[in-house]
Amino acid sequence: QVQLVESGGGLVQAGDSLRLSCAASSGTLNRNAMGWFRQNSGKEREFVAGISRNGGVLYGADSVKGRFTISRDNTKTILLLQMNSLKPEDTAVYYCAAEAASHDFYIYTLEQAYHLWGQGTQVTVSS
Repeated sequence: QVQLVESGGGLVQAGDSLRLSCAASSGTLNRNAMGWFRQNSGKEREFVAGISRNGGVLYGADSVKGRFTISRDNTKTILLLQMNSLKPEDTAVYYCAAEAASHDFYIYTLEQAYHLWGQGTQVTVSS
């Protein structure tokens, strides 16, 4: 069974950058729409960004627009999230997710739409 493995989290200062990666343990994710979610303790999981099979993107909260960039490399089956100008409120566990999509342009924003999840990677931004 394919698994998703995130990496790239860590402890940084406000204003720093991080790049999160999500790789499939085997096979390809070319037929999947993919997304990044985050969850802080005591809060619901929040949609951060999604990307379709053909590279269309959608961002969640206004607070990440212009600072975060989602991208994918289908040849390497890697999903990326470039996070710039990080703020303390970005602190959370970040999860990548994948879901088979029947059309190239589909992007899923709801947590329940995804059936394949990574284990999460912690991002902590200090002020």
